[in-house]
Amino acid sequence: MSYFLPETDPVLTACRGLALTHPDTIALCEQPLYLKATAPAPTRRVALLSGGGSGHDPLHIGLLGAGGLDAVVPGETFASPCNAQIHAAGLDVAQDRDGVLVIIKGYTGDVINFRAAAERLHARGIRVDEVVVRDDIASASAGAGRRGTAATTVVEKLLGAAADRGADLDDLAELGRRAVARSRTLTVCARPHTSPATLRPAFDLKPDHLDYGSGIHGERAPRSIPRPPVADLVHRMLDDLGAGEGPPAEEGVLLVVNGLGGTAPGELAAVAAVAAEQLAARGTTVAAVLTGTLATALDMAGISLTLTQLAPGWLQLWQAPVTTPLTTWPRAAAAPVLITPPTTDRTLMAGRMPGARAVLDHYTQIITQVRTPLTTLDQQSGDGDFADNLLTGLRHALTRVEETGEDGLTAAGAAFLDHVGGTSGPLYGLLLDRLGTATAACPDGHRPALPALTKAFAEGAAAIRRVGEAQPGDRTMLDALTPAVRALSLARESDDSPLTTAALAAIAGARDTAALLGKRGRASYVGAHTLGSPDPGAIGVALLFVALADVYEPTFAVRLPAPGYIVKPAPAP
Repeated sequence: MSYFLPETDPVLTACRGLALTHPDTIALCEQPLYLKATAPAPTRRVALLSGGGSGHDPLHIGLLGAGGLDAVVPGETFASPCNAQIHAAGLDVAQDRDGVLVIIKGYTGDVINFRAAAERLHARGIRVDEVVVRDDIASASAGAGRRGTAATTVVEKLLGAAADRGADLDDLAELGRRAVARSRTLTVCARPHTSPATLRPAFDLKPDHLDYGSGIHGERAPRSIPRPPVADLVHRMLDDLGAGEGPPAEEGVLLVVNGLGGTAPGELAAVAAVAAEQLAARGTTVAAVLTGTLATALDMAGISLTLTQLAPGWLQLWQAPVTTPLTTWPRAAAAPVLITPPTTDRTLMAGRMPGARAVLDHYTQIITQVRTPLTTLDQQSGDGDFADNLLTGLRHALTRVEETGEDGLTAAGAAFLDHVGGTSGPLYGLLLDRLGTATAACPDGHRPALPALTKAFAEGAAAIRRVGEAQPGDRTMLDALTPAVRALSLARESDDSPLTTAALAAIAGARDTAALLGKRGRASYVGAHTLGSPDPGAIGVALLFVALADVYEPTFAVRLPAPGYIVKPAPAP
């Protein structure tokens, strides 16, 4: 449990502390937030950029420095950073370099935001390539593919050493992809992490059971098992990792025993000894072993085993010198080095629209009202951060309206795109940005024209499909958005309540997701655990339509159910 994190800006405050205790190796940019290595090897031609949600410490910041990463972009807890942060960090480290290699954990939000930032960097003439780490075998069959977990440490260490030797962008990208292809990880959990939102265990786990195949965002495994003796557990994990199968690796294997935040170092060392002995019995040469708390899930009690089949020359890269927080003792505290980030052009729209501002205010009130049950729903699908991320974006939008005078929903689109990471942040940003084009063009307080509304929502849905690679039926926000768009397209301009009708369709679509297995995003990792509970992203879209109907069609919106009902789990069949 996080007893000692500040209530306000905990991630930023933690980053300030890291810069304070490592002033000779780390510099901090506070807005947008990222950290940068201050003393990279002069032989380095390509910058290495990584990051992801907080709560996995010391990943990635633990590998920031000489022999490691050039910049790290932290998101909120269990949520990817937004692409504005990544873009700013990329611009910074690209100076006097031949390119930037971005290293991405294979989570949907991370992939979307890092790729969006890479597109922006490429548009500025910067050479960019990517390595997506997908090492978690427990999520291999999920629709979104394997997650990126503890093997990220291995990939980043190998790439850091190769970059210091002067490798070019193409060679580094190839090395990273080969390392990913030769790495596998499996995670087990004995005690779930404590949800920062509820201060309770993120999910229920029977006594004397293990969650077998957990994710580092606290995602439930497809199954739990009775807790076996440690030797039997390690044997089963090595079987599932394919240890000893096929021809032996040319240079042996690298074994990483990782703690998830609540496992003692002695336990990790013991598991490493058991695993190394069993690997030797299988005829597998263990060339190197790393144990420690490396890629965590807040305070989860658990372990992961990673096996990387070493290719010729990789062991030398693994053993190359490195100066990072993960491998060096902190020096005396000093004032942190602050960065002024490169500026980007921004065109601000003028003209506040009371109707759209009322929608923004009302939507914020609704999400605040249902924050706790919405968090509970999200914990059953993933990590439980959806409601807080949604509120973060809405609060940024309210601030932006006051500062710029923008239309409320135009401001919301920009706020989500610029300030909210994770999976939902950029997708909601795309939807709200399109919706803002309809509300900004209508007279004060009037409902936007039906064709403009229909076009905005249809374009938003199309953008979400392109970026998120989801379709209706995948248990995503599209399952609420698609029927609502259909209802709008069938309405006539003369109708009194098209938004109320669309809201009813969105609510029905969102509620129906309780019967769907997730095929995209984090819900795809947890299997049947989501059945009976509607998708939180779809619920969020339905509540947006409720807010629109309440503001623009108050006489007819009384037909809509209360938000508290909409968020409730579906009744048992």
